[in-house]
Amino acid sequence: MITYKEKLSLIDDMISLAKIEGVLHPNEMEFIKSIVSDWKIKETDLEELFALTNEKKVLKSEFKRIEHFYRMALLSYTDDFQHYQEENFLYQLGLKLGLNPMAIKRVLDAMKTAPNRTVDSEILIKIFQEQHN
Repeated sequence: MITYKEKLSLIDDMISLAKIEGVLHPNEMEFIKSIVSDWKIKETDLEELFALTNEKKVLKSEFKRIEHFYRMALLSYTDDFQHYQEENFLYQLGLKLGLNPMAIKRVLDAMKTAPNRTVDSEILIKIFQEQHN
């Protein structure tokens, strides 16, 4: 289970990614708000995240880091377009999360070619597990 502060840090990452293009697309905001709702984040905390930079928290579980990376990748496609800066942001985020560079690239490439821009969870985990060998 991740802490409330870790959740705020993850939401802050999402906001940073969504703002890359200079305009926050309504679908991106809707995606962020759905996560905020699921995680029971206070509306005032969300508003504060848009105004300030939150303290970054590191997720200890590799699964949680993969989950966060994938959630961020999904966010980048909510406006039906992935800007090259978003892809670079995601790659750098994956590295900061301690994920394997080849696995990061494979996931991003798989999402580009998938008809609905999603990767099955079993395939996602398999991609990262293969890099352990």
